[in-house]
Amino acid sequence: MRQVNLDCEGPLVKNDIAYELCESFLPEGGKFFSLISKYDDFLSDIVKRKNYESGSTLKFILPFLRIYGVDNKTIKEYSFSHLLPLPGAKETLSKINKMMPTFIISTSYSPFIEAFCDFMNFPRGNTYSTFLNLDKYRISKEEVNELKAIMREILDFSSLEIEEDIQRLDEIFQKKIPFMECGKILKEVVPLGGKEKSRALFDSLKKTGGKLSEVLYAGDSITDVEVLKLVKKGGGIAISFNGNSYALEAAEIACISYGTSPLISVAEAFFRGGRKRVLSLVSDCSEGEKGEKKKYILRLIDKDNIGTLCRESEEVRKKVRGEKLGKLG
Repeated sequence: MRQVNLDCEGPLVKNDIAYELCESFLPEGGKFFSLISKYDDFLSDIVKRKNYESGSTLKFILPFLRIYGVDNKTIKEYSFSHLLPLPGAKETLSKINKMMPTFIISTSYSPFIEAFCDFMNFPRGNTYSTFLNLDKYRISKEEVNELKAIMREILDFSSLEIEEDIQRLDEIFQKKIPFMECGKILKEVVPLGGKEKSRALFDSLKKTGGKLSEVLYAGDSITDVEVLKLVKKGGGIAISFNGNSYALEAAEIACISYGTSPLISVAEAFFRGGRKRVLSLVSDCSEGEKGEKKKYILRLIDKDNIGTLCRESEEVRKKVRGEKLGKLG
């Protein structure tokens, strides 16, 4: 049975809720998040540290959010009131879900996905996310002061260009915080990063009885790389939707758009004729763009066009999600 699996932040909403929570609840939270995110990308993509999971930013920031009063209710209420769907997202999700089984596989926190489902009227049972029960963690006054001092130290880093900054973050997140009482958060929260997203994909296939060749997956960032590669290798449809360079290099098809309507067209083609019909649609879209003003770009990725697609995708990504969010991995 054919099915659709979608990332949430990027293909469906403009939000990066972890960044937004930091920016809203922490002093200089936007800068703090960006530094931690850059450290995360460095470990997962540059040094490729063994057993390191991309998306760990989501657990690294939690002790700091907790000391500023953030809990599950705060996240869900904030998420619902600040949800920013892409144009047409609700209609797109509804139409695709009526055609064939549709699942959301998101690195986002579970309270955010709960808010998303309530807003979109989408079944929670068809979602995978980073499970979070932040309410159960209590942090002592002594550790609160220590975490605030650590945060001030991190904010003094310029841009993590200095090797000593990376080494210090290693000390903080690999040796210091894990042995504090609040270190339970880092041990117990498992972000739905690359490997976990792959496990979620296989779990969704168990529910439908489908195969990798019957999967259409759309993602946009480094946490989608493993799933995109898996689906592409398995003969399914792997789409970078307004993706960054990580997603584009892993995907087979680039979709660059200010709204979600192209996903309906691709899903309909997949539903009616599988991979062959999708490739035909993409080919027709590429030909139709010549000499015309492009409403969106839908194109097969190859070594000759990936540089151009990266530039075009990053440009739209930043316009859709904002300069700050568009730059995140």
